[in-house]
Amino acid sequence: MVQLKGNDRSAFVASMFGRISRRYDLLNTLMTVGMHYIWRRNAAKLAATHVSGDILDVASGTGDFAFDLLKHSNVEIVVGLDFSPEMLNVAISKSVKLGLDGRFIPVIGDAHLLPFSEERFASVTVGFGVRNFSDLPKALADIVRVTRRGGKVTVLEIVRPRGRLASVLFLRYFRWMTPKLGRFFAGDYEAYKYLPESVQNFMSVTQLSEILEGAGLRNLVVETKGMGSIAIISGERS
Repeated sequence: MVQLKGNDRSAFVASMFGRISRRYDLLNTLMTVGMHYIWRRNAAKLAATHVSGDILDVASGTGDFAFDLLKHSNVEIVVGLDFSPEMLNVAISKSVKLGLDGRFIPVIGDAHLLPFSEERFASVTVGFGVRNFSDLPKALADIVRVTRRGGKVTVLEIVRPRGRLASVLFLRYFRWMTPKLGRFFAGDYEAYKYLPESVQNFMSVTQLSEILEGAGLRNLVVETKGMGSIAIISGERS
């Protein structure tokens, strides 16, 4: 499954998120014991501080990162881009309930080929999405392209913990617990088997930081949460 590459992998991930879209928020809360709300708020604060203008939220999913960004008074509009229409439909319903439908703009699109002009956004965010990109350097290059010079790119992602013991415990928990939760609450064992496999094949916070710097970001601010399994990395476009 995770050996799929390029368009095949993108199609698999899009289909998977479409199937679990209605249960996605519940499963996130169960898997993280509700901590994902705090991590996302911390990342949104970092992304929205000292910026002025529209923000792009890539891999916006059900919209929670976008809605946290819109809590900041200096943020007027957030464009939420995702390749899963089903996930965005959930986000749209939530935005209406929150009274944010005029400030949340949903767009179906591909992170590797963003449909926006160069330097369009003051800030770009990606919450739990870069791990799913089929070509990470290409996607990051396009994210940086649409970010203003001096603007921010902020990534919130699950990473491999640094310590050997933490890494082993973390991966064992994910491999054992996540598929079982997925089968019970979402009726989709295969989709939630993908999550621990994608983490196991992903990188450390140091490796991800180096890739972000290579994409043209500077003055990186790095925070780790969840015993080093969660990274919040924010940098400025040079």
